[in-house]
Amino acid sequence: MASAVHPTQRPLLPSAWHVLQPLWQGDVSVVQRGLPHSQLAPAWQILLLGDGSPTRHLQLLTTQPTEVDVIDMSAIGTDSDSAPAQLSVVPGPRIRRQVWLRTASGQRLAYATSWWEASHVDEYLQNRSLPIWASLARLRTELYRDIQGIYWGHNPQLEAAFGQKGPFWGRHYLFWHHGRPLTLIYEVFSPYLCRYLGPTAIASTPAPSTDS
Repeated sequence: MASAVHPTQRPLLPSAWHVLQPLWQGDVSVVQRGLPHSQLAPAWQILLLGDGSPTRHLQLLTTQPTEVDVIDMSAIGTDSDSAPAQLSVVPGPRIRRQVWLRTASGQRLAYATSWWEASHVDEYLQNRSLPIWASLARLRTELYRDIQGIYWGHNPQLEAAFGQKGPFWGRHYLFWHHGRPLTLIYEVFSPYLCRYLGPTAIASTPAPSTDS
């Protein structure tokens, strides 16, 4: 697989959430220009690098409602929580929320961790069993999804939970509301989605021969 930037050398830190052990990662400049199709196929780039709602995309792909299993709501205070650096712009103290996104029939499609200002989490997640997109849509909340990073890597807990071999593609982004950061979200998608989106990468096509 071709790499648009050098493989990460960032040390791995203990984490209470399912962070990827990256084989490769790209920053916001990579997100903005996109990746070679030999590294990430166009349909997967729309899912990972587009600014639309992933829960809405998953519903359209599977024709089933996207449902949420909340597995963690933890008060972490002002701890960095081994989160991406952009967590610093979300005011503390904070709540960390972890969920599985799945079909109504139970197929897990994605994992997400989000970090919220503790004093506002109940305002925006009035029904915590709903996907974030559905909760905010009910409130008619206007948002800007600011994608900050993309990852390709392993996580043994996610392999077991998805029932799929890694490596996995993931990303993190900020939600902005009225010019202020609302939440930081880290998402990882299951390779199960290949049955709807096709392979995650397109094999390079050899250049035509110039021989006469």
